[in-house]
Amino acid sequence: MRRISDETADGEEVADGVFLADLASGERASMKHWRVEPGATLPVHRHENEQIGYMIQGTLTAITEDEEVLLRPGDSYLFTGDELHGAENRGDEPAVGIGVLSPPRSEPDWKQS
Repeated sequence: MRRISDETADGEEVADGVFLADLASGERASMKHWRVEPGATLPVHRHENEQIGYMIQGTLTAITEDEEVLLRPGDSYLFTGDELHGAENRGDEPAVGIGVLSPPRSEPDWKQS
């Protein structure tokens, strides 16, 4: 068994105010801990991976081609493979959650250097 805590996972700022940390991953899926600071935007993007997630803290507006959905603590979500999506934190506290990608993904294509 492999155990990784969000307290010890190395988080990296991948876009202004957007942080990702690798949690557990296996051959078929990878788990990410993410934090989006108030006013920050997760760029709109798409990837082949199916992505499911869970909101822990704050609020986040998920953006797809067809709609905007406000996510609150306790909400789960799904982006299908190749679905265009992004997010904005329009609130006044950090939005925090967990995302699972299948197949696994290491770094996002939209990562800023």
